[in-house]
Amino acid sequence: MTRKISNTVAKIYLGLEEELILGNLETRRDWGYAPEYVKCMWLILQQKKPDDYVIATNEIHSVKEFVKEAFGVVNLDWKKYVKTDKRFYRPLDVHWLKGDYSKAKRKLNWQPKIKFKELVKIMVEEDVERWKKWQRGESFPWDASNYPNENKVISRKLSIDV
Repeated sequence: MTRKISNTVAKIYLGLEEELILGNLETRRDWGYAPEYVKCMWLILQQKKPDDYVIATNEIHSVKEFVKEAFGVVNLDWKKYVKTDKRFYRPLDVHWLKGDYSKAKRKLNWQPKIKFKELVKIMVEEDVERWKKWQRGESFPWDASNYPNENKVISRKLSIDV
């Protein structure tokens, strides 16, 4: 969902998309920065004795907070672009997920450094730059095939590469 939000916000900002359609905006999650999580995974693998750890931020934020923050990065009013649709509600959704990384901190000396607002900013700014490259006709790594509405990226890339 976070990729859908940051990607669509970037496209709206650049005039490539007109709206962002989501499900439940009140669902709350513990979102963290993937490179930091990978570092923690690496630390876990360095231990002599296998053990279970929770990799998290100990913070929760709603989807609505993520959306507001993402649109704030590009100085747009989220209320003008965001719509909800029951089709995107998860039938068996857990509405509140919060991790506790205290064991990782205690045993691995690991804790997240990138906080929520910085995470959202990193994601949106990266997507804005990616779509600017696309507008200039530049080639770039992209997982467009995983997003049905990104077929134009694939078809444009193919025509550039040919």
